[in-house]
Amino acid sequence: MTSASTPTDPAFDPDRLLATLNRHHVDYLLIGGYAARVYGATRPTADIDVIPNRSRGNLDRLAAAMRDLNARLRVVGDPTAESLHVPIDAIMLDRMQLSTWRTDAGDLDVLADIADRGGRRRGYDDLVAAATTLTVAGRPVLVAALDDIIASKQHANRPKDHDALPELETLRAELDNSIET
Repeated sequence: MTSASTPTDPAFDPDRLLATLNRHHVDYLLIGGYAARVYGATRPTADIDVIPNRSRGNLDRLAAAMRDLNARLRVVGDPTAESLHVPIDAIMLDRMQLSTWRTDAGDLDVLADIADRGGRRRGYDDLVAAATTLTVAGRPVLVAALDDIIASKQHANRPKDHDALPELETLRAELDNSIET
């Protein structure tokens, strides 16, 4: 879901995005390209992708964090979408399988789930047991398992995902070797 940046886009500030989510006590899994970077990938990314816990209270906290970040709808190819008034609340977030947002700290994609290699949809509750808490910019962040990130990129089958997979496979092998020793 990474979009090309334009001169009017806000600077991508992942530390601020994550700090705001954490300050609001949002339960989420970091996924996608930025999660891959946390594991050591070098491929650049211009957004953060998260899967939140879908409880009503958590979606309320996510909505509050998004409002603090001045989130507005982001639709690639439709610059007027950002000017639409979209009320951000738990009900709206619960109804969306995927929503893409532009915030004052960069782009944020909120997903209900990701696909595994077989195409089965897996949400927060399915992924959290294998996730790892890692330190990102001095704060704990729950990051989806590298295997789950790889599986979602394999299933997505986009050229950018194909390009990212060799490095992710190498990182997984290195991680497996460090666990064995």
